Amino acid sequence: MKPRGKYGIDAPWVPWLWIGIAAVSAAVAVAFGLWGAGWWTVALAWYFVACTVVYLIGAGLYWHASLLGKFAIWDRLLRRVSLSTGDRVLDLGCGRGSVAIMTAIRYPEASVTGIDLWRVGDQSGNSRSAAEANTALNGIGERLAFDTGDMTSLPYPDATFTLITASLSLHNIHTPEGRRMAIQEAVRVLAPGGRVLIVDIQRTREYAAELQRLGLTVSGPTRLGWRSWWTGPWMAATELDAIR
Repeated sequence: MKPRGKYGIDAPWVPWLWIGIAAVSAAVAVAFGLWGAGWWTVALAWYFVACTVVYLIGAGLYWHASLLGKFAIWDRLLRRVSLSTGDRVLDLGCGRGSVAIMTAIRYPEASVTGIDLWRVGDQSGNSRSAAEANTALNGIGERLAFDTGDMTSLPYPDATFTLITASLSLHNIHTPEGRRMAIQEAVRVLAPGGRVLIVDIQRTREYAAELQRLGLTVSGPTRLGWRSWWTGPWMAATELDAIR
């Protein structure tokens, strides 16, 4: 399921923040345990022990989702798609190329383009050169190209792509207007009968409403299971499947 190469960690500061909070929680638990002033200090010590465990599990789930879970999810989603010779695919916010590469491997008859601004805050080690290195490792360089560009202003003609994918990228646009522009641009460059597959956290209902407003038939948001828990069920990714 996971192609060859190194794909980094999405928003890499998040699990380390949870580890830091776990360390503070553990220190507070020890302090209350050593104080031993009464039953309430024992209760508080156990409370902070439980908090420590929750934060450690959350960090572990985050690393799993980023390193393994998202690959399993996209392997399942891409199985739904049918592409023909000459079809073109666009991956929005492609990062180090995971979904673009998986698509190119599964559908050798299609050509794939990934576009990104290559911000390292969104993914560790994020760069065009890292994406190109991963592409070379998988031997698909002739069918996969990368562009530097903004999702809110795509440098492609109308009705260019049969399939558009976006994996945990649209939420990195911080304003509702910017996210609407990105959805509008995706629909603009989507060919008649084309498909949009989106996996994201929290904002998928917002995307679904805009896609429906633009005339697409939308399925979802649909939960993707524990492998998409970015710290826990309160930060679960969902998917949208929209057809023009």
